Amino acid sequence: MDELFSGDTKFITIVILGAILMLIMALTLILFFYLSRKKIIQKELEKKTLELNHQKEMLKATIVAQEAERNRIAQDLHDAISAKLNVVSLSANFLLEEDNITPQETDEIIHHMLKVTNKTIESSRKIAHNLLPPILEKFGLGAALEELCDEFNNSKKVTVSSKIEYEPGRLSQDNELHVFRIVQELMNNSMRHGKAKGIELNFNPTKENLFLHYKDDGLGFDIEKMGVQKGLGLRNIESRVSLLQGEIHYRSEKEKGVEVEITI
Repeated sequence: MDELFSGDTKFITIVILGAILMLIMALTLILFFYLSRKKIIQKELEKKTLELNHQKEMLKATIVAQEAERNRIAQDLHDAISAKLNVVSLSANFLLEEDNITPQETDEIIHHMLKVTNKTIESSRKIAHNLLPPILEKFGLGAALEELCDEFNNSKKVTVSSKIEYEPGRLSQDNELHVFRIVQELMNNSMRHGKAKGIELNFNPTKENLFLHYKDDGLGFDIEKMGVQKGLGLRNIESRVSLLQGEIHYRSEKEKGVEVEITI
């Protein structure tokens, strides 16, 4: 009888221990899944936070770039338009108010007024061209990029080689302007900061994407310090790429130029 109870006790003990072990395993699994799920949710929240912060930075860069552009336009209007119109106004008032003017002096003043007026018209055309290049509006992005490359080539300060294969109407006019400004900013950076003598531009379409490859032989920069060195120009480029829902990648080393790849 004692042996029977002893056997039952062992069996009950084994069952209880097994149940406790199963319970521990179940609790461990529940805890594991809970912590894993919590970690996944935390990572998703961190990812969303990073995306939101990136969007805020891009929006901030866009606003800063727009303000800088407005300030530049305002300065151009003041220097190139207002100042010249003031000269014309003063000359016209002088002709109307002054009695003792010889015919020769009158001719000289009128000639000067016409000269200043022509310069003002030319300045207004340049400002309008910078705001929206007429060729972009009339003939599209491909022609505008080719004209931009020709303008830099004609400066004799840099040699630009380009291969532009763009189907008209592939992008909206607003997005075409974004791409144009991106290339314009890259070229200006190469000239102003990189002191480049050569630039290569390839703009090729695929069935699904548009691929822009840009390269110069300028001073380059340390890619690891890019976050610290990133100025308004690069932030402006990145904000436009973001608006195009594209991706941008840089390759650069000191004294070895810059390569930029943009996929739209």
